[in-house]
Amino acid sequence: MPLVSMREMLQIAKEEQYAVGQFNVNNLEYAQAILEAAEEENSPVILGVSEGAARYMGGFKVVVAMVEALMEESGTTVPVAIHLDHGSSFEKCAEAIHAGFTSVMIDGSHLPLEENIALTKKVVELAHIHGISVEAELGRIGGQEDDLIVDDAEAMYAIPTECDELVRETNVDCFAPALGSVHGPYKGEPNLGFDRMEEVMKLTGVPLVLHGGTGIPLKDIQRAISLGTAKINVNTENQIMQTKKIREILADDTEVYDPRKYMGPGKEAIKETVIGKMREFGSSQKA
Repeated sequence: MPLVSMREMLQIAKEEQYAVGQFNVNNLEYAQAILEAAEEENSPVILGVSEGAARYMGGFKVVVAMVEALMEESGTTVPVAIHLDHGSSFEKCAEAIHAGFTSVMIDGSHLPLEENIALTKKVVELAHIHGISVEAELGRIGGQEDDLIVDDAEAMYAIPTECDELVRETNVDCFAPALGSVHGPYKGEPNLGFDRMEEVMKLTGVPLVLHGGTGIPLKDIQRAISLGTAKINVNTENQIMQTKKIREILADDTEVYDPRKYMGPGKEAIKETVIGKMREFGSSQKA
């Protein structure tokens, strides 16, 4: 199956009240693990790629070629989107689109509302010509994502009327309102703004996106899905579980040097984590 945009998979998820996981790709093993998990669970999936991860792997074209080759070799049958996570500019979104990404996020959340709308609208116009889906953000997701660090508590909660204006003016396919989630590990209990989430859903009607899915309790995940969240992003938990497994192997065998002997089990740890998330999000057997 060829790569697809997020548009249809998220509309279906919203209607049927489950969420599709975006699992970030950091190297070959992440792509393998996520695609294998999706096929085994018969789940649609979104491969998220940050600009920093793309640079690490050799560029947008390298990432697309790697993912497409893996899908061809393994005979992937489930819907797979490859999505630019936190695109920093129109130029970077355009670069990803022309490299073969099927979805992009333009993150203008640091800009004044009018500038965010103008930038997002420009990206949507280009993307929709190519059949590419677009995600936008308003408010600031806390924590750290690549080089972006946000610790302003007030900025972590989007204003629903502004969310409505951005969605109406730009025609984005899905929307990430900042509602108290954070990138990276939580310091204390997550405090999601469910009242605002419900209001944003009623005003905009588009599938919502929850960033910072690592560490959010299952009951909160389920409530978010019931309020229109159709995409949940996970990266940190996969990184933690992979690193934990690799550390265990290296501690147990100080003579091991073949990377396959520790990266392989690390990949399996990612896969197990992704499968667990797919089941929590309700996307298993939905492809």
